[in-house]
Amino acid sequence: MTRQSPFGHPFLLGFDAIEQALDRVAKSGGEGYPPYNIERLPGDGETPERLRITIAVAGFTRDQLEVTLEENQLVVRGRQNEDKARHFIHRGIAARQFQRSFLLADGMEVIGADMLNGLLSIDLIRPEIEKTVRTINIVSYE
Repeated sequence: MTRQSPFGHPFLLGFDAIEQALDRVAKSGGEGYPPYNIERLPGDGETPERLRITIAVAGFTRDQLEVTLEENQLVVRGRQNEDKARHFIHRGIAARQFQRSFLLADGMEVIGADMLNGLLSIDLIRPEIEKTVRTINIVSYE
């Protein structure tokens, strides 16, 4: 049985990228580490509404974290190096690597990132989209 695409309607032209994005999101939905929050921060008269992604990165230093924007994908990576000189009697805090990805809509901009008390916060804005109406000239070949 084949899956019917919601974008297969003849009136929906050029939405292939959205369908691919939804497939990517569905495949990566099971990631649980590290935990994160996404919150909406209201704008004021000068700054537009923002989104803030906050990721719990306890145990990582700023040098062990990398935030990159790869096309429309925000990627956060964490890498910890094992300290071979340390000998644990019990190890309950894992030193593991992670990669967390967020797919951004067209026009979203990352405006900054900061780290405080083991929480990495990344701020994004979505600029206002101008609404335009354009008249298309009809050419006659008679």
